[in-house]
Amino acid sequence: MPYASVLTGYGKPEALAWSPVAMPEPGPGQIRIRVHAAGVGPTDLKIRRGDLRQVFPLPPSAVLGFEAAGTVDALGPAVTGVATGDEVAAMLPALGGYGEYALASSWTAKPANVGWADAAALPASAEAAVGVLRQLGLTAGETLLILGGGGSVGLIATQLALSQGATVIGATGPRDEELLRELGAIPVRYGPDLLARVRDSADVGKVDAVLDAGGRGGLGDAVALAGGPARVITLADEHAADFGVVLSAPTPDRAPDALDLTMPLLASGELRLRTQRLLPMSDAAHAHSLLESGQVHEKLVLTAG
Repeated sequence: MPYASVLTGYGKPEALAWSPVAMPEPGPGQIRIRVHAAGVGPTDLKIRRGDLRQVFPLPPSAVLGFEAAGTVDALGPAVTGVATGDEVAAMLPALGGYGEYALASSWTAKPANVGWADAAALPASAEAAVGVLRQLGLTAGETLLILGGGGSVGLIATQLALSQGATVIGATGPRDEELLRELGAIPVRYGPDLLARVRDSADVGKVDAVLDAGGRGGLGDAVALAGGPARVITLADEHAADFGVVLSAPTPDRAPDALDLTMPLLASGELRLRTQRLLPMSDAAHAHSLLESGQVHEKLVLTAG
């Protein structure tokens, strides 16, 4: 019988318990993955606490985890183009990544030179970065401000926007300033004087669009810099409506091709990811505690075996 980190009830990290679960069976159009690695993200914490229960209700004994990488173990009816034993990465709309086995409805082949941890760290961040850049309608020659430019989503969005010919200003902490500079972005410090720092350090005219990937405040400054809320989108700030800003969440049509677009870039070395910290799959509760503490700089990835 397989095991998974089961959510025994909304609450603290200790609500995640490593427990035996039924083997998931793939339905039409699904594959079953023997999970080698699963990403842990901020949204997972909100789901566990029950913050999103009104819009994201969970069944009893749910298994969290939106992103996973592993080996195809079984095929459901009408599945083509993939075989058991293939190595894949997937965004899991029905969750399930924190377990030894998970079901996926869409997936991307994992190149041999991409490690399991990188493959598991990519799906959700790539989907968010690609999706929001499309929602913003960013074009070559425009200037994009990214709040949380050094985070998992922010780094990917920075590199994609730069490749599209945009100028990128990345608001971040001191540890990520040099990395953003290396990538070709203009780093600025988060803080109370963000508005002034952006205007002083970016000799590029006005800011055309803002992606808030951090949810640490600054939406008021973002709206002021962009000349209004129309092209300001946040992924994480629950006070978005107070500023007339869109709070974007994953949808089936936001960026279904994001993993197909970004995995080759990761394999070729054209895309860099946030540094990762690996923990055993059975330590999901500890991973949540670390992430919730706000003291973790790395992307957390759970590994099996």
